[in-house]
Amino acid sequence: MIPEIDSQIGISVYTTKFSGIGGKIRINPEDFEVSELISKRAINSITDESGYAVYKLKKKKIDTNHALSGVFRKTGVRLKSLGLKDASAITEQFVGSPHKGKPIDDFSTEKYSLRKIGFTKKPLSKKDMIGNNFKIQISDCSDDLSSFAEHNQILNFYGYQRFGSKRPVTHLIGKAILQRDFDMAVDLILSFTSSYDSAENTEIREKLSDKANYVQYYDKVPSQMDIEKIVLKEMIEHDDSIRAIRAIPLSLRRFYIQAYESYIFNKSLSSAFLDGENLFQSQPGDVCFDSKSIIGKFKDGVEQYLALPFVGYSYYKKTRFDHSISKILIEEEISPKDFFIKEMQEVSSEGGFRQAAIHCTDYVSEKNKVEFSLSRGSFATILLREIMKPSDPILAGF
Repeated sequence: MIPEIDSQIGISVYTTKFSGIGGKIRINPEDFEVSELISKRAINSITDESGYAVYKLKKKKIDTNHALSGVFRKTGVRLKSLGLKDASAITEQFVGSPHKGKPIDDFSTEKYSLRKIGFTKKPLSKKDMIGNNFKIQISDCSDDLSSFAEHNQILNFYGYQRFGSKRPVTHLIGKAILQRDFDMAVDLILSFTSSYDSAENTEIREKLSDKANYVQYYDKVPSQMDIEKIVLKEMIEHDDSIRAIRAIPLSLRRFYIQAYESYIFNKSLSSAFLDGENLFQSQPGDVCFDSKSIIGKFKDGVEQYLALPFVGYSYYKKTRFDHSISKILIEEEISPKDFFIKEMQEVSSEGGFRQAAIHCTDYVSEKNKVEFSLSRGSFATILLREIMKPSDPILAGF
């Protein structure tokens, strides 16, 4: 049976026959380790010669953005990451300076450490990050992992983190923006509740569902609800929903749109699988990625990975999946042209393509521990949901 939260984020299938071992992840931060992988070319470009400083950021119980904000407050230097890592793991990733200059001295805090590893002639970019290696322990499971052998039969769904995990609302905010219902977007940001949210947060959100309470409850909003405070302040001062949304950092506003695109992608994958489409092998007429992640048409005899459209204003219709994708868009009352947002052009999204199936390498398991590597953009929790088949992914640590 598919958990309710899976359905909420567009996932309605399992693709493996494995019965699942249950259990929990992230009992301790040490149970979930993530190490960022960069290309050989990028590794070889790091030298001891002067240039753009490159660092290893190791952290736990803090996400990438908050860790880098802490580095900026301490040093006055803004560093850039190649990818985002969440707080519920021990993670190690590459970060770099976008400017030449004196490097930051190594330092550590309770939650993160920064160590210089060298310099590059030009700053590292997101394209240099090719994936992540995961080392995960599953606690309280009913069986060991040795009988699971279907790690290359898993669809490349977007995971729970993409949608807010315990509070799956990011895609709903994105949809409201696409439908130009900015009042609804503000209401979702401030008052959307989830059964997984804390009692304190739920009480505040229920109060904020009524605009008459904005002033009274502004100072009672918990510090961790920082985006809510930004929106609330703008609404109190200007009562302008577009202005309030524009006050949110641009990266997060874009993320709302991307989250909705991710929801459509998940629904498209689920629909195609249920329709009997072969999503693990490309065929003539398909759009594919090659081994270097370059997009192109299917070529016989070449190593390629099937790609599905990622809907945006330049949505490509000439694939075998257009019928199901178009049907989903009609049901959602959304069209590709909606992704060009005249009122907020900076968050418009062209769309593109995403690999249909997870490309998993270096898979090793022993008892209740598993290690594997995934290509950039794939989610470890999607592989784990097939291994564990949890009845409630959030309570299981997802």
